Amino acid sequence: MKRAGVIGWPVTHSLSPLLHGYWLKQYGIDGEMVRLPAQPGEFTAEIARVRREGFAGVNVTVPHKQAAFAIAGIHDRAAEICGAANLLVFGKDGITGRNTDHIGLFQSLRENLGEDTLAGKTVVLLGAGGAARGALLALDELGVAQIHILNRHQARAETLAHALALKLTARLLPGPLESWAALASQAALLLNTTSAGMADVPSLDLDLTGLPRSAPVCDIVYSPLETELLRSATARGHKTIDGLGMLMHQAVPSFEAFFGVRPSVTSGLRAAMIQALDAT
Repeated sequence: MKRAGVIGWPVTHSLSPLLHGYWLKQYGIDGEMVRLPAQPGEFTAEIARVRREGFAGVNVTVPHKQAAFAIAGIHDRAAEICGAANLLVFGKDGITGRNTDHIGLFQSLRENLGEDTLAGKTVVLLGAGGAARGALLALDELGVAQIHILNRHQARAETLAHALALKLTARLLPGPLESWAALASQAALLLNTTSAGMADVPSLDLDLTGLPRSAPVCDIVYSPLETELLRSATARGHKTIDGLGMLMHQAVPSFEAFFGVRPSVTSGLRAAMIQALDAT
């Protein structure tokens, strides 16, 4: 039986086992994806343990993505750019670290908006954490010309912009969250990469009045599926994109690496994920 895991702290909320389990059943593969709870100080030892036990690899969630990058001897381009890995693949030559977060967002935005919709446009991105790095790469690959990175702590936005400025084609403009009102009218897309709006996390108090109604609003949060930000956007008539598409699409290369089959993201998979979210 092929085995893989998802490691994080906490990790009990992860939908990865259900997501991979859906595909394992669909493709008739004898395998399993298990949750691997590990506090920050336990990460290295847990990785060593599952390697000894013959795991094919692990998906990595917070707070271990930078530690995963550090432990890997080989990195793909996305991991190098982001300085973080959400996928570790174990092989005879060591550990390969990959970042598939940007793939998930890229595919979700392309699926919902079309491949060229954002080309040459301006996007406002909220947040400057690990998720923002993958999001910036995805937006760059979609041809976005200019990205305003807004964060409660402007210094973090400036650090992120400086780190990626020479690696991306898009122009990165860091600023404080308070500058949103002045920038809203320029946005062809509003993208939230923060955890605001998740269960037990306060929502962003963001006035969408200045945002053109033609501009979609995307939130990478998937639990709840409709955050307060998306609810407000829907009420104003904006097209909205939830975080479930990103979650499903980022899992495709992971499943292929673990189990040797490239799966498809389908309406049936989405329905199964929504059912699981509704049950929590």
